Amino acid sequence: MRFLVVVAALALAPAAPPAGPAGQLAALSWMVGGWASEKDGSVSEEHWLAPRGGTMLGLHRDVEGGRTVAFEFLRIEERPEGLVYLASPGGKPATAFPAKEVGADRVVFENKAHDFPQRILYWWTPGALHARIEGTNAGKEAAMEWRWPAAPPYGLEK
Repeated sequence: MRFLVVVAALALAPAAPPAGPAGQLAALSWMVGGWASEKDGSVSEEHWLAPRGGTMLGLHRDVEGGRTVAFEFLRIEERPEGLVYLASPGGKPATAFPAKEVGADRVVFENKAHDFPQRILYWWTPGALHARIEGTNAGKEAAMEWRWPAAPPYGLEK
């Protein structure tokens, strides 16, 4: 009898922790690839790996005068409560921004407790990935926005 109880318990137990809302991470596949732009000698680029294993991994880099002036490790995780964007600027510990909106070609993440930014938006238009950060900085509304056309696999080629 004890054997049957154990078998029944194992059969009813989930094989893995539940993932976030089905398909949400896969719905961000439009972010996958290399994206880069150049303006006044400054290169801004962002690269995203395909969703796999419950995460998407990303990297942002800004280069001016042939030197890296800023970088950020990025990831989007699928959690039971939904998608969470984690940003590690300059390799610092990650700050979490839960998803507030997930659409066919737009996603919005928000953390109102963070200093700046409080919102991170990504959207796709044919041939380009866009990003915007916004919120209050030093008591004033502030925002920055990027538009990156699709880039060759290793960034802008000269």
